[in-house]
Amino acid sequence: MNKIFYVGSSGLGKDIEGLFVGKNAAVLRFRSINTIRYRNADSPDLIVIERAQSKEPLFREFLRRFSEIPKIVLSDRRSFAGLSPWLKAGLTTPLFAPTPEELDFAFNKLMSEKKLLTENSTLKHRLTGMKRELDFFEDVSKTLTSSLELNDILSSIMRKARHLIKAEAWSLLLLDEETGDLVFEKTAGKKRSSKKISKERLRPGEGIAGWVAQEQIPVVVPDVSKDPRFSCRMDKEADFRTRSIICVPIRNKGTVLGVLEVVNKTTDDPFTKEDLDFVLRIVDHAAIAIERSALYQKMAELSVTDDLTKLFNSRYLNRTLELEITRANRHHTSLSLIFMDVDHFKLINDNYGHLIGSKLLVEMGQILLRSLRTVDIVARYGGDEFVIVLPQTAPKSAIQIAERIRKTIEHNVFLKRDGYSFRMTASFGIASYPESARSKEELLKLADEAMYRVKNQTRNGVYAIV
Repeated sequence: MNKIFYVGSSGLGKDIEGLFVGKNAAVLRFRSINTIRYRNADSPDLIVIERAQSKEPLFREFLRRFSEIPKIVLSDRRSFAGLSPWLKAGLTTPLFAPTPEELDFAFNKLMSEKKLLTENSTLKHRLTGMKRELDFFEDVSKTLTSSLELNDILSSIMRKARHLIKAEAWSLLLLDEETGDLVFEKTAGKKRSSKKISKERLRPGEGIAGWVAQEQIPVVVPDVSKDPRFSCRMDKEADFRTRSIICVPIRNKGTVLGVLEVVNKTTDDPFTKEDLDFVLRIVDHAAIAIERSALYQKMAELSVTDDLTKLFNSRYLNRTLELEITRANRHHTSLSLIFMDVDHFKLINDNYGHLIGSKLLVEMGQILLRSLRTVDIVARYGGDEFVIVLPQTAPKSAIQIAERIRKTIEHNVFLKRDGYSFRMTASFGIASYPESARSKEELLKLADEAMYRVKNQTRNGVYAIV
């Protein structure tokens, strides 16, 4: 039933009421705009006003309050003189002594205009929202190509997403493949302490996040206090109170990588389906970020060279020793290992600075490379320690190689091109497989012990455990 307010003091209101009876409308009469009393829920569909009401003191307030309500203004003159205040308000049609047909036409016309304006406003609102969302995802794409650090990418994405969703906080939980636990990788937001729950774990199925990871079903929980799956343990850890939550699984190629939580509206309203749809779109980008970050990490782990000397690093050394021990077993040959430490290297750093010390280590690495065979492997073990792997080399030959290198270092003048003339020496320890060691770990340990025996006694020497 349409609701119509008639505002006026003449007897015309009864005639208006009769005209709308057939349109299934209820007419409420008010003597003036000052006497209108209503609740927002009882807003009218149409207001019929006598022209004289434009002179009322509350005229402007009336127009503001009912700006979106269609109005028919009755005039006692055919010229409609003096109606400009009404006509400027919009959704207003002036009529002079209208017939039922004219009134019906004006009513239908105004209702149609209101519908079009409402649809237009809705479309504008949606267009604005879509533009903001497109801008957001354009920024996300730029972020994904500008960094490989997972925390940086997610922080940037979720900082913008929180603003669009009007959320207080968010969390990323990644799945530990070994245990099945969810680990809090990143948490941020209003009043939520990320440090307190960093690397905290949820057991498989624990809490809403654990359930989502297990079932791979996104959920919106308007009130967590009414959800039996909710665990308040993390709230206690973070000094935070969760009221409502969106929880979405992050998947890649059918595999669950983790869970994204969006927590609490900044208003008192619960999350909506539209919010969930938006978070689901974010999750696709989060999955890309996690996958790229994991790939980058694997690539970093596969990096086999030392940044400073460009020699192999300890990671490559460990893999090489395993391979060479397997080869030695297969061919029944010896594998020897030389541990080398630069004598008094700390004095160089203390007296000339780390930059000069680094240059000296680079030159030391080049001497080692020039002194060895192509099948031999040189690695920087850390600091001023170097490890040399000698495949198919018996202990006696290893001692000769170490002695040759020791003399080369002793007679070399370091950093001449940089204006220095450093004389350096080094201490060498040797162990061999299978003569003195039975495993990779024992080979490293014995060579290290042999080197420290020289270091703690004479320096500038070679000692082999055979």
